[in-house]
Amino acid sequence: MAAPSSSATTNIMLAIYEKKTTQVDLYRPLRNYIAFNYSEREAQNLEDDLQTLKQYRSDLERQSDPSPTARRDLLQNYYKALCLVETRFPISPDKDHVNSITFVWHDAFKNKLKASQQNIHLEKASVLFNLGAVYSQIGLSYDRTTVDGRRLASHAFIAAAGAFAYLRDNASTKASIGNSTTVDLSVECAGMLERLMLAQAQECVFENTIAKGSTPGVCAKISRQVGLYYEEAFAALNAAPLSQHFDKGWISHVQLKAVLFYAEACYRYSLELHEKEEIAEEIARLRSGISALSEVKKSSKGAAAQLLDAINKLEANLNRNLERAVKENDRVYLMRVPSSSSLQALPAFSMVKPMAMSEVLDASKEKMFASLVPDSSAKALSKYTEMVDDVIRTQAEKLQQASELTRVRLKEMDLPDSILSLEGNFSLPMDLKEDVEAVQICGGPAGLEAELQQLRDLRRVNQEMLVQIEELLQKEAREDAQFKSQFGTRWTRPQSSTLTKNLQDRLNRFAANLKQAAESDARIERSVREHSALMSILDRRPIESALPTLARPIMSLDANEDTILGALKQSLRQLETLGAERAGLEDMLKEMKRKDDILPKLMTSTGSYEDLFRKEIAKYDHICEEIGQNIEAQEQLLLQIQAQNDDFSAIFNLEDYKASREKCYKQIQAAIAKFREIKDNINEGLKFYVTLQDAITNIKQQCNDFVMTRNIQCREMMEDVQRQIAGLNFQDVKTTGAYNFPSVSHQTQRSNSQPQQTDPHPQTPYYQPPEQPATGGYAHPLPSYSSPQQLPPPYHMPPPSGAPYPPHTQQQPPPASHEYGQPAYPGWRGPYYNAHTQQSGSLPRPPYTIPAPYPPHQSGYYKQQ
Repeated sequence: MAAPSSSATTNIMLAIYEKKTTQVDLYRPLRNYIAFNYSEREAQNLEDDLQTLKQYRSDLERQSDPSPTARRDLLQNYYKALCLVETRFPISPDKDHVNSITFVWHDAFKNKLKASQQNIHLEKASVLFNLGAVYSQIGLSYDRTTVDGRRLASHAFIAAAGAFAYLRDNASTKASIGNSTTVDLSVECAGMLERLMLAQAQECVFENTIAKGSTPGVCAKISRQVGLYYEEAFAALNAAPLSQHFDKGWISHVQLKAVLFYAEACYRYSLELHEKEEIAEEIARLRSGISALSEVKKSSKGAAAQLLDAINKLEANLNRNLERAVKENDRVYLMRVPSSSSLQALPAFSMVKPMAMSEVLDASKEKMFASLVPDSSAKALSKYTEMVDDVIRTQAEKLQQASELTRVRLKEMDLPDSILSLEGNFSLPMDLKEDVEAVQICGGPAGLEAELQQLRDLRRVNQEMLVQIEELLQKEAREDAQFKSQFGTRWTRPQSSTLTKNLQDRLNRFAANLKQAAESDARIERSVREHSALMSILDRRPIESALPTLARPIMSLDANEDTILGALKQSLRQLETLGAERAGLEDMLKEMKRKDDILPKLMTSTGSYEDLFRKEIAKYDHICEEIGQNIEAQEQLLLQIQAQNDDFSAIFNLEDYKASREKCYKQIQAAIAKFREIKDNINEGLKFYVTLQDAITNIKQQCNDFVMTRNIQCREMMEDVQRQIAGLNFQDVKTTGAYNFPSVSHQTQRSNSQPQQTDPHPQTPYYQPPEQPATGGYAHPLPSYSSPQQLPPPYHMPPPSGAPYPPHTQQQPPPASHEYGQPAYPGWRGPYYNAHTQQSGSLPRPPYTIPAPYPPHQSGYYKQQ
């Protein structure tokens, strides 16, 4: 079935064995056909071509050539010869055709199974299969421990993929028409082998990429594409008709490779994340890869030891990096690790595609049997094809128009919805049902309380931070006042209240913003309470239970409602049958065209081509008549249904039911609109509090820096005052007038005693404290905040009408060297903490989880628990 690689590569690969055939004599039947239908002289002139064809088939049967490249050339030449034979020699059981040739081919994966057909399609498909198999053997023959060997192997696997793709698109269907077929030539098998060969070609590229020392991001993309190709092959192996056709070892190999390269992509991608200091996602990716490997190892019995060794080595690398990343996150970054289900799909990039075999197998320039084909035959065939296409296009348009007419007429009569409602099987319109499901998926009205609690918690956190800042400034002001009282006029340092005026103004604005936000929160909570009854309908599961039902009349004078209902249902079933017939007629047209090959008749025809065309195109007349009868029957049936539906509507009071149903629809739509409005307001509030928290955190850092600087200056001034009291002369050192006190709006650098904070921006360098402590007598005054940092509009703009919170605009970021991405207050690691801060030019990432309106996309090879 498959041969392992003989070279000492990291991971073994597969090659396909050729299909086996039995001996067939092509020379004698074809020569007799030429002599009978043309002339003996023509047969003698084509003797060399017949001998060449005979030799090709004889070499194909022996399968003794040790050189894969020579075998490849033989298969390509023989396939091109078969293309020429197909257009000149009609091989079939027909008595006027070449009917003494029977091709027999065994299944490549189950040799006991075989197919035999009296047509050239089986022969061509089998040759294409063997061509792909030989290319795969050539790929395995190269030494993949070298760069050139891997490059040549990749090219060979690409060619193999091209051969199997060409088989799937051009020969598999025709070869499967006969009663005797094998699975290996099916469209599904050819597609699976194409994916497998592409996977191995991409794997060679990945090995070369690693050897060249490419970046982890590039390696991750290439590795992920390897895994995707193996996943596609594995999916095909587990679906009909291949699921029971391959050995378990084959399926296990493809499955292990798929998981191996998914985990490899996770490993490479995590290296890139580590370089960017995105530790949280790095941990999630590493865990995803480890989980995938652990799951697949449970079902890896019988797998190659070499492949299992590669899996174990990779798993060890993943575990080692995971342990390192977890330690770094616990000690330094303190980031929240996302769940695997919330991760986006790993990026992938394909470096390979199937080779275009149309040029390699093009037989248009071959001279074999050239004298048997007149130029007029090709032109006549083209004209006939246009005639057939015109017939099929016209009839297909009629069928589509009839189906559209049925859909519109039934919708006008509210059928079959009214009958389904009477039977209790009615459902919401698709668009409305999708809206309801979206609401229910994101928690529904019952889940709004949890989000309201998030608003309350975030508001509390911001309030606590403002209180801490105020206490910090008040403490510093009290200490400054004490020293002023103690030293009197000698204490020349500016008062704290003077320096902190701008800061106090900003804190007051923050407090005002929080008060305004609290009022908005209250309005939202009132809206939830006031509309809870309206929105409660969205919590109904199923939502159809809230809809009115069409009931039978309480009293019936003649008790004929069952008769009318039964007749209407019977007419609808007949209409459905007509629709199915139309679909079958369209498929029949396409199938007839696919099988309509008049080239052999063109080659042997001695009369007028026009007469032949009229005779052949008449084959489509009976289908065209059936289409016309179907459309006419549908028109009559629609008139009958219209009359029956009028009786049905009158008896069952359908108009009142429609009115109540539309009223219920509007109620549901109103509930959805109100839910979305409240949901949007809550989300706006969450964004507001997160943005405000970032601004308060920033100003808190400024306060810390201000207090630290004031303490340093305080110590220096105390020493200076004490020296003055003692009568010492410090004129050559510094004077009191040499002090320049900073405005509190300036973000001063922290001393070495200040703990370093981690900047969550991977692009921005960490904050670096000065190497030397501040010395007495500032020769250069610190810059003053003449234009304090502007706050985002939520902190100083009134809310617009109709929205509980003002629109968000981004805060002007501080200079790159003064980023402070620290928690709300020292030591705080509450449920809303998240070390991610706002990237420049974007809204901040919320430190809590806001439920998305739709479930997250499942990414990765395995879903993580």
